[in-house]
Amino acid sequence: MGMSGAKQETHDEKTETAPGDLLFQRLQPPGPGYMPMIIESVVNQHAEEAAFLWFLRDAAVRGRHFTLDSLFELDSRVDAHLDGLLCAGEDGWKICLDALEDGEAGEFFAAAFLAFESGVRERIAKVLEAGLPFRTLCRGIISALAWLPFQQVEGHIQSLLGDASAEPRRIGLAACVAHRHDPGRRLNEALAGSDPVLAAEALKAVGRLGRKDLLPYVLDYLGSQDMELRCRAAWSGAIIGDAGSVAVLKESACAGAFRAEEAAGVALIRMPLPNALEWHEELAAEAGAARLAISGAGVIGDPVLVPWLLERMSAPELARAAGESFVMITGADLASGDLEGGCPEEFEPGPTENPEDEDVSVDQDYDLPWPNPEAVGRWWGENRGRFRSGVRYLLGEPVTWENLQRVLRNGRHRQRHAAALRLAITNPGEPLFEVRAPGPVQKRLLGLR
Repeated sequence: MGMSGAKQETHDEKTETAPGDLLFQRLQPPGPGYMPMIIESVVNQHAEEAAFLWFLRDAAVRGRHFTLDSLFELDSRVDAHLDGLLCAGEDGWKICLDALEDGEAGEFFAAAFLAFESGVRERIAKVLEAGLPFRTLCRGIISALAWLPFQQVEGHIQSLLGDASAEPRRIGLAACVAHRHDPGRRLNEALAGSDPVLAAEALKAVGRLGRKDLLPYVLDYLGSQDMELRCRAAWSGAIIGDAGSVAVLKESACAGAFRAEEAAGVALIRMPLPNALEWHEELAAEAGAARLAISGAGVIGDPVLVPWLLERMSAPELARAAGESFVMITGADLASGDLEGGCPEEFEPGPTENPEDEDVSVDQDYDLPWPNPEAVGRWWGENRGRFRSGVRYLLGEPVTWENLQRVLRNGRHRQRHAAALRLAITNPGEPLFEVRAPGPVQKRLLGLR
């Protein structure tokens, strides 16, 4: 990580302070015998902020609203605090190591970053020893390996891939694929092995890397009794071009199984448009499948479904989800002008404050705007002439390579993810663009500054 020096403050010039410079307090003027003193409270703040901002980032790349530019800004803040920890040297490492005792994935991200960046085996061993028993904590370790340049961590990843135990190999596999680097024979070994957790990671890797040559392994797993393995196989199979995987994705989505909405989305992209519309009609008529049908409408992208979405906006529990799918098709901005409405007075998004209410689930649409059904209906009446039935749209433009690239550059996270999936599915064998990668990496790959 880079660190620039601070400018000396004069009467005519404001001080510009780099993150690492906050750590040092001069005991005497620069010169022979000058010794910096680490300010522990500042180093603690760097460690806490690095972990907390990683937590925010982790939520951002799972949410809806972040753009690539806003992710880049957040990643710059993470980098600044990591720089501060690097500048603190051994003191920064000790503070991060101590934080692992009761830490979450964010603390493990910060400690793992310092450990792998240093290359010190003892540091790496301590982070792995503390994190390996807990898969949720390992997410921070994988993220740290993905944050650093591949050339810098390649040796560490290869060491993990060659470990005798399954969990280090899973971490190495996930980190390798996060860089979109092919693990080679290690991927084949994971697919052929007996550990289901490692096999699930390997099946994800097949789709993300576009490894069409590994389809025979995928087909073997389509009949697995393990629901997660079967769904992972179908997800990757559909991405690399296997039409037969769609049936498994539909089955798992309708059963409300592992990541049902994502399974349905990939199936609908892979299907020919008439088949997708036919399945949507079935979902819309099925009790309990309303949300799946609504999200599916946005994935399909045919404006023939817009009137149906407008009707769903009258139901408070479905309105925001219907609004999001309307945006996916039309590109309208619900948060501007008079298209945004308000939460109905009678609607109480959970969890409620009633101690007798046993439903404590979080409102899954909390970050979506409320559409104003009447205003949205008027907007559609004025703009429907721009859209043709029988054509798939994404954000108001027909689905083309050029538009998908534009969405990758300018869209919000869920829209960018949809564009990346479409690009991979329509070009079997191409790696799936990683919309969770560090912002600077994504901008470089997309030719942006």
